[in-house]
Amino acid sequence: MELFEDSTPGSNAHEFTVSEISGAVKRVLEGEFGRVRVRGEIGRVSRPSSGHLYFDLKDDRSVIAAVTWKGQASKLSTRPEEGIEVIATGRLTTFPGQSKYQLIVDEIEPAGAGALMMMLEKRRKALAAAGLFDDARKRPLPYLPRVIGVVTSPSGAVIRDILHRLRDRFPTRVLIWPVAVQGEGCAPQVSAAIRGFNALTPDGPIPRPDLIIVARGGGSLEDLWGFNEESVVRAAAESTIPLISAVGHETDTTLIDFASDRRAPTPTAAAEIAVPVRAELAARLSENAARMIRASQTRQQRQRQRLTDLARALGRPQALTDPARQRFDLFAERLEPALRGFVRTRRERLNALPLSLSVLRASLRNRRERLDDQSRRLPLCALRNQTRQRERLVSLAERLVRARGRTLADALRGIARDRERTQLLARRMDAAASRLLPPRRERLERIDRLRQTLGYKETLRRGFAVVHGPTSLITSATEAAQTPRFDIEFADGRMTARPDNAPQKPARKAAGPKDQKSLF
Repeated sequence: MELFEDSTPGSNAHEFTVSEISGAVKRVLEGEFGRVRVRGEIGRVSRPSSGHLYFDLKDDRSVIAAVTWKGQASKLSTRPEEGIEVIATGRLTTFPGQSKYQLIVDEIEPAGAGALMMMLEKRRKALAAAGLFDDARKRPLPYLPRVIGVVTSPSGAVIRDILHRLRDRFPTRVLIWPVAVQGEGCAPQVSAAIRGFNALTPDGPIPRPDLIIVARGGGSLEDLWGFNEESVVRAAAESTIPLISAVGHETDTTLIDFASDRRAPTPTAAAEIAVPVRAELAARLSENAARMIRASQTRQQRQRQRLTDLARALGRPQALTDPARQRFDLFAERLEPALRGFVRTRRERLNALPLSLSVLRASLRNRRERLDDQSRRLPLCALRNQTRQRERLVSLAERLVRARGRTLADALRGIARDRERTQLLARRMDAAASRLLPPRRERLERIDRLRQTLGYKETLRRGFAVVHGPTSLITSATEAAQTPRFDIEFADGRMTARPDNAPQKPARKAAGPKDQKSLF
């Protein structure tokens, strides 16, 4: 048996503190794995209010905790989304507070086209569920935009193709907002350009576009990825200006195509959709003008033919008045003798009754005296009758007031209020009359001017004349030749005329220049 025995083996080993062990493990881990790239599937993404990103990288057997600090989170080209496979670049370190290691990620990229397509489809479903792709949000494009805003790269062939196509079809003012069409700056610049065009005022120094075209040439899925970002899609959906997306070639599809009001397969096709062909518009206008002229002529010809047919069915208007004129002439010859005989008969009967006339004069004198007496008494009777009626009305008013429990002063105040209300209504009626009468007077004056314009006096001022016969207007040369004398009415007066073959009386003296009023 030894004199001194160790109670436990290794009892003299160095004692480490917890912090020393954690620091040693951290130094070893960071020394062996300084900067690494880890491929895995993202799971359990957390975005707290601090702005940091916490997520897991996992495969079929293991899980690594990952974190991206706030300053680096806004610079990531690909936002971490649960379920997609990515390649994360960063550095391994430990977290002593929980005795675990984690990956500090400063860059994330999709692990192949399959991951991009999976993330694109997931984002498309989320934005569609938010209603950004609904047809009800889409606005119709303007037919002839005065100003077109183009969001694209100023140095590429896309802007030259758009300008050349617009110049060939319909020259229009174009505003170019230069942006990066791929890379990290693509999405923020495109969304800022769309919102910038919408922020312009119509009457500002820079005109507000009537239409926006977002254009880019073809490329791979990675090159076009900036137009799949949520910020670009939301900016296109929120745009109050109609927007055409022309990103890539005909087979390329991005999320901005679903949010835009119209998708064009190519940038050149976007220019063709934006404006019509000017030559075709001119031809269509000429064709429509010719059709309107033909339609107007056809309508006038149809109305003229109908008027001619109706006039032929009516016959001559003089044929309707000739019998009445003949009867009038017959009765006119018999009227004067009949009137003379009637007057003579009445005068003889009146002269044969002198006594009756004296009695009639006496009766009229008596009645006139009675009327004069009654006219003198009438004012006194009217005054007495008015006094009795006033007393009766006052008595009735007092009885009515007593019956209703009111005083005479209250009744008078009510009458005063009614008088004021009546005066107010009268003033309103006067105001309404003063407001309504001027437009009606102006309308009457317009109708009177139209009457004067349509009257035959205006025709006389244009150089025409009206021939008046003894009984009616003369409308033919034959009728004028058979009339011994007729009047010709001009715009400034009338003149008397005689045809050459009409019989004339020998003149007693030579007519001076002032007496010559005949035209023939």
